[in-house]
Amino acid sequence: MIYCFWEGDGIFCDGGIFSAQIESIAIILKLNFQFPYPVRPPSPQRSGKMEALPTILVTNDDGIDAPGLRSLVRVLVSSSLYNVLVCAPDSEKSAVSHSITWRHPISAKKVVIDGATAFAVSGTPADCTSLGISKALFPSIPDLVLSGINMGNNCGYHIVYSGTVAGAREAFFNGVPAISLSYDWVGGVSSIDDYALAAEACIPIINAVLADIKAGKYHGRCFLNVDLPTDVRNHKGYKLATQGRSLFRMSWTPASQGGQMQSTMTMDVNSSPSSGTGSLESQAGNIYFRRIAIGPQADEGEVDSEVLKDGYIAVTPLGALSNAEEESHTYFKSWLSGFVERSSPSAL
Repeated sequence: MIYCFWEGDGIFCDGGIFSAQIESIAIILKLNFQFPYPVRPPSPQRSGKMEALPTILVTNDDGIDAPGLRSLVRVLVSSSLYNVLVCAPDSEKSAVSHSITWRHPISAKKVVIDGATAFAVSGTPADCTSLGISKALFPSIPDLVLSGINMGNNCGYHIVYSGTVAGAREAFFNGVPAISLSYDWVGGVSSIDDYALAAEACIPIINAVLADIKAGKYHGRCFLNVDLPTDVRNHKGYKLATQGRSLFRMSWTPASQGGQMQSTMTMDVNSSPSSGTGSLESQAGNIYFRRIAIGPQADEGEVDSEVLKDGYIAVTPLGALSNAEEESHTYFKSWLSGFVERSSPSAL
């Protein structure tokens, strides 16, 4: 069993310094840790003076009461290695992407979460991160933002829809290191206890990032998106991945049919229609429809969804630019030249 914790210049595992000479987080990701990873408090003999604990801000899109967030906070707090702040939506905000509140104020209400300073916010995940790192709610800017743990993976094109990923991306926009965390929940297979296992599996990555931040060598030109496999207890290790193109194909059904869409892109067929949308037509003559998932679109290669499917923890560096691939630029460079020529007065 391996014990790892963050102290001073790096991560300590068992009896010695582990990451004092780490050149990159990639070294941590290549390690084949044995699960689980219980966190042990720093030894008094190793630290001659008390150092300020790194501050972590936690947000999500499933809401402040979601078991994924609560499990993550519980694991962080129980380690006694971090100052933990929580700024999360007061209700579920799944699939709101990177939307922000612009036209009206948002509210923040203090919530009791043992060991953490926590607020439930009426805004989106991006709002929560923005507020949490602004020094308007908390007295200082956190060292690291964690968004999650989400119920369901965030791979491929679903990253665009994800409020969880947006919570981390908003921090990245503002120069604060961030990681989005998602667990590949499968109904009938997964249990609430899996969130704690997932949180523990994230600790080595969190600590490696904090160690690099402390050493002034963290690669801040991206943020990390981490997806944990369904059988997280027996995961195969950490594997670097790229964003794929996987996507659940969608359709629509009258709101009086089917169930409620869950954040895992599956249907809760036992759910009752929400108030005012239970019939096909309301008294005002509006017709209501509900989005449904038809099935997944497969992907190939060392992309996030395939790495996850193979039982690894997928670690995907993400940016915020939306440039098309090189062949698209090549095509439209020629296309635009031809278009300009055909549109010139001499061509008429």
